Amino acid sequence: MSFLKVEQVVAGYSTHDEILKNVAIDVEPGEIVSILGPNGAGKSTLLKTIAGLVTPRSGTVEFIGASIAGLRPRDVSRRGVVFVPQENNIFPSLTIEENLEIGGYLDKAHFRTRLEQVYARMPEIAGRRRNLGGALSGGQRQLLAMAMALMVGPKLMLLDEPTAGLSPAAAENLFGMVRGIRDDGVAIAMVEQNALRSLMVSDRAYILVDGRNARSGRAQELLHDREIREIFLGEK
Repeated sequence: MSFLKVEQVVAGYSTHDEILKNVAIDVEPGEIVSILGPNGAGKSTLLKTIAGLVTPRSGTVEFIGASIAGLRPRDVSRRGVVFVPQENNIFPSLTIEENLEIGGYLDKAHFRTRLEQVYARMPEIAGRRRNLGGALSGGQRQLLAMAMALMVGPKLMLLDEPTAGLSPAAAENLFGMVRGIRDDGVAIAMVEQNALRSLMVSDRAYILVDGRNARSGRAQELLHDREIREIFLGEK
């Protein structure tokens, strides 16, 4: 039985808008899996389809042996799959702790325990727990968004462009946090613009082109593949 298994998924945002064209991926426990490709390849749409924000027209999306295709996002979250979008992923007018309270609303019984776990993991936000979310730096906002997702007690975290717009130092800190979350038992599926750095922290990767699977394999093999480096780095 696979952990996350997506097979032959066709999906889009309108009747005549087919963005994903028979896409297939899988994620196993304890993995970081990168989903890469050019703009418009369907990477974010794939994550939204898994998370319940887009309903597939055909194909299957299964998590721990049960179908989650077409479930509401809150019901997908209750199964242990959480989605962290690239933008609008915190409430800027609320404090850090209030944001975390919203993140933990699905499982209030474990709120206090998870809150302390999140603060221990992310001292950057723990020391600012009374600050408004809107006062945080870009890197701190992304950490808060991931912290809100951890308040659900997830088994799988879906990250959409987590380092977009961050400084190199903030991006490196975030990649370290992703690895730490994986080491604590949460699998990660990550869409990321920094393809080569993403491959360096991942176990496996899928490359989408025009809504279709183009390449897949072990991350280290793809990282040293000349064709991949030409596509993403312009190397000759």
